[in-house]
Amino acid sequence: MPQTRLFFQALGPQATQAFQHLERALEEDGVPISMWEVDEDADLHEVSVYVLDGDTQPLRTRMQSLLADLPFSVKIGEEEVPDIDWVTHSLEGLHAVRAGRFFIHGSHDSDKVNSGDLAIQIDAGLAFGTGHHGTTSGCLEMIDRVLKRENPRNALDLGTGSAVLAIAIAKLRRIPVLATDIDPVAVRVARENVAINEVSAWVETATAPGFHNPIFGQRKPFGLIVANILARPLMKLAPDMARHLKPGGSIILSGILDKQRDQVVAAYVGQGFRHITTLHREGWVTIHMKR
Repeated sequence: MPQTRLFFQALGPQATQAFQHLERALEEDGVPISMWEVDEDADLHEVSVYVLDGDTQPLRTRMQSLLADLPFSVKIGEEEVPDIDWVTHSLEGLHAVRAGRFFIHGSHDSDKVNSGDLAIQIDAGLAFGTGHHGTTSGCLEMIDRVLKRENPRNALDLGTGSAVLAIAIAKLRRIPVLATDIDPVAVRVARENVAINEVSAWVETATAPGFHNPIFGQRKPFGLIVANILARPLMKLAPDMARHLKPGGSIILSGILDKQRDQVVAAYVGQGFRHITTLHREGWVTIHMKR
């Protein structure tokens, strides 16, 4: 089914500011949005928002209103595009990134790995989580911090996406990690990434919504749970998190906007957790709590 793309071009810093502003505003609506470099020499980037239902005017009007908040102007273009995997499209050409001791790279950047890096190869594909988004990089840095001080015997990556967080835990500690997602396509991609990164002996993948699968009961209690999802689902999952986490264990939560932080913390404090620290990245937060 054809889609419509609303797009504009801007210099790097302005494009990044516009992309982050639109992403925060449109995140809860699940609107696909991407940014990539179109001219390296000129530092020119293009930001695209995809309309899936054919009616572009409401989203165009909202984009114009949101972009009017910024101290520069852009011209929004529109074109029809074929049915595409927009996640892959948005990830094409991404550069390697560092988060804590981790070096997240595509296969094309394998030659840039340094001897002291904990390298994780994640190529553009059908599942989220490459280390570039503020939530993923925040989780990776928090995992690095927490595992410097704690030694959990097992871990859970809930809503694993690309499995980058599960892979990170396995590379750091060589402990059993359960990586689950509600999307079977994500689980398939996660399993492939686990194999590519040579941690299949430690990471098990499974398709499971929330905690509704016997595998959780078989593997609990977890010494560490990481969940990079969204604020509302995370708040609903607080009681289940408490039931599946080992006393004294840690949770790392992300997919949370700055403005949603206090609500999420309150939901978990109500289940016997205590807040340890919060990382802020690009309008998003990553929260570490203990029970």
